[in-house]
Amino acid sequence: MPAEPAPQESFVRSACRLGPVPEVTEIRLHLAEDVMGLWQRTEDELGTGQPPPFWAFAWPGGQALARYVLDHPGLVAGRRVLDLGSGSGLVAIAAAMAGAAAVVASEIDALAAAAVRLNARANGVPVPVIAGDVLDGDGDGAEVVLAGDVWYSGPLAERVLGFLERARARGASVLTGDVGRAFLPRDRFRVLDTRDIAVLADLEDASVKPAMVWAMLGP
Repeated sequence: MPAEPAPQESFVRSACRLGPVPEVTEIRLHLAEDVMGLWQRTEDELGTGQPPPFWAFAWPGGQALARYVLDHPGLVAGRRVLDLGSGSGLVAIAAAMAGAAAVVASEIDALAAAAVRLNARANGVPVPVIAGDVLDGDGDGAEVVLAGDVWYSGPLAERVLGFLERARARGASVLTGDVGRAFLPRDRFRVLDTRDIAVLADLEDASVKPAMVWAMLGP
C-alpha cells in the first residue's frame, strides 16, 4: 500500500490551490490568497505559535529571481545550487528546471519544507530539503546560492549577510531577489535586473512592486 502523506503535506494540499505563478508561468505552486486566514488556520489545526505562512505566497523577489534564472540558465546549468529560505520552493524549482546538476532547498519551517516537496513533485523536478537553520555555515559546497525575499528583518538580515559573504568568499556565485527592503545591504550587491511584480495587498504596501535581482560583489 502507498504510504500516507505527511500531515504537513496534507495541510498544504487542503489549504492551497495548485496553479501557475504570474511571472513564472512555467511553474505551478500550491498558493493561497488569504494571508491572515491561512495563518489562523495553521494555528487552529496545528497548534499555537506557528510561523507566518510565507511558503503559501509567491513573493515578488522570488518571482523576479526565478524568472531571471529561467531566462539565464547558464547561471546554474550543471552546477550545485542552494536555495536559502526557500519558502514555496519557487526559486529552487526554477534552478532545477534550468538544468542545475543538483538543487537543495533550506527551510526552518516544517510546513514550508512540505510545500517545497509538494511543489517540486508537481513540477517534475527533484528538490530535497534541508530542514533546519543553516546560517552559521557557508553553503556546504554549493556553487550557486540563491536567496529570494530574505531581507525583511534586521536580525535575520545580519545572519543572512554573514552566510552569503562566507559562501561568496569560497567562490560561490550569490544572487538575491528583493524589492529593495531597508535591511538589504545594497553596498554588497549590484543590480542585474528589475521588473514590476503584482503582489497581494495584504503582503506589501502597494499592488505592484519593482522587484530586483542582485548579484553579490566579490570579497
